[in-house]
Amino acid sequence: MGTDNQTWVREFILLGLSSDWDTQVSLFVLFLVMYMVTVLGNVLIVLLIRLDSRLHTPMYFFLTNLSLVDVSYATSIVPQMLVHFLAAHKAIPFVSCAAQLFFSLGLGGIEFVLLAVMAYDRYVAVCNPLRYSVIMHGGLCARLAITSWVSGSVNSLIHTAITFQLPMCKNKCIDHISCEILAVVRLACVDTFSNEITIMVSSIILLMTPFCLVLLSYIQIISTILKIQSTEGRKKAFHTCASHLTVVVLCYGMAIFTYIQPRSSPSVLQEKLISLFYAVLTPMLNPMIYSVRNKEVKGAWQKLLGQFSGLASKLAT
Repeated sequence: MGTDNQTWVREFILLGLSSDWDTQVSLFVLFLVMYMVTVLGNVLIVLLIRLDSRLHTPMYFFLTNLSLVDVSYATSIVPQMLVHFLAAHKAIPFVSCAAQLFFSLGLGGIEFVLLAVMAYDRYVAVCNPLRYSVIMHGGLCARLAITSWVSGSVNSLIHTAITFQLPMCKNKCIDHISCEILAVVRLACVDTFSNEITIMVSSIILLMTPFCLVLLSYIQIISTILKIQSTEGRKKAFHTCASHLTVVVLCYGMAIFTYIQPRSSPSVLQEKLISLFYAVLTPMLNPMIYSVRNKEVKGAWQKLLGQFSGLASKLAT
């Protein structure tokens, strides 16, 4: 392709979900409410874990990290999307686009690795309960959390640097709700084979490798649970993993359902729906899943609400 068709752009145009004004207003209200619920739910989970000493365990340390990842991921995409729903000129500056890609891609990678770490925590809790506190000590938990954050961030930094070094075509319209990596790469006026290989390799490392580790952990967990003779013991062991397993099915299930298909790649519409799923739905549902399906969290909520109720009664008198 000739150099006349290549340019270094200062901004991109995000085409979003719809060009119809009434639809955009409706979507603005819907996603604003969902974003507010997401932020509130995850912040409350973090505060609850900090305030209740009974939740100062490895499982809830990793849950704190997961909540921080969820609210950060949603914040990297949703506010910009909300602004564009009501804006006539749906532009995003080059630097802002690069920053959005870096944070969204990095936080997505961190979440997949973190879910594998949480699966290992549940494996130790169920399969080696007597040595749980010895194995999952504070130092190991900190190192596992740091590994999750560093691996996702380094992967994202590499992708962002490679992607935004590409010369772009004169068409600067990104057919997506955000600066998603595949959508940006499509604008390049040069051969992107190396970029596609890099994306494939990182997908294997940060998606399939953690997924395999989660799968192996739960094979061991299920095998151990089936060996428990008492029904009550089985239920108790299962309930320690139920919340995490539900989140794993949501996160990995969508990714595998989307990408493991006869076609080589997802459609543009699928890519938009995937981004919405991970940016809006998953971060909103995770706090609810851990609150509804977890007796310890429900007990902590009841204790906290009881303390607030007692304080309010004292102030009233």
